[in-house]
Amino acid sequence: MARPRSFDEAAVLRTARDQFWETGYAGTKVDDLAAATGLGKGSLYGAFGDKHALYLRVFDHHCAEMAESTRRQLDGPDDTAYARLSGHVHAIAESVAADQARRGCLIAKSTAECAEHDEAVAARSRRLFEDIQDHLTTCIAGAQRAGDLAGDQDPARLAGLVLAVLRGLEALGKGGVAPAGIRAIAETALAVLPKPVKD
Repeated sequence: MARPRSFDEAAVLRTARDQFWETGYAGTKVDDLAAATGLGKGSLYGAFGDKHALYLRVFDHHCAEMAESTRRQLDGPDDTAYARLSGHVHAIAESVAADQARRGCLIAKSTAECAEHDEAVAARSRRLFEDIQDHLTTCIAGAQRAGDLAGDQDPARLAGLVLAVLRGLEALGKGGVAPAGIRAIAETALAVLPKPVKD
């Protein structure tokens, strides 16, 4: 009979995530993961498979958390939809502006490093971006129904624009754009969304 695991799997995944986040997939060795988690290589392999399998577990879990966090921030009634959208955009901008170490976004880093030659990472990234765009679309449609955004534009296209801005903010922050610049872009993105014409 197999012995029960004597470690906290969620804690190990968080530690492995932080290691991959810090040094990237290629730059992370199994020895690094063993040292960071305190587990021997045998325990790591036994619990999670090889480095790639562990990376995909970490990446998938992180994507799921991001999708759920986005849903929670954007979900709600129509009359507060624009406020939630604005709050979400500002929250991303503030997170980027506060990242003085330029750690960047794990999703962006993983996609840039691995998606070109790793279809599993590319597929999970696409699914995450589709999920986020769906949540943005629903929120924008709610703001249109409430009269806070013009109703004559395709909400999915507007959501795609907002998604592109948010992902771009993360790349700009990683490149060292000043916090004031990040905040200004976020404000401009909200300002250019089509507003209803006042009589």
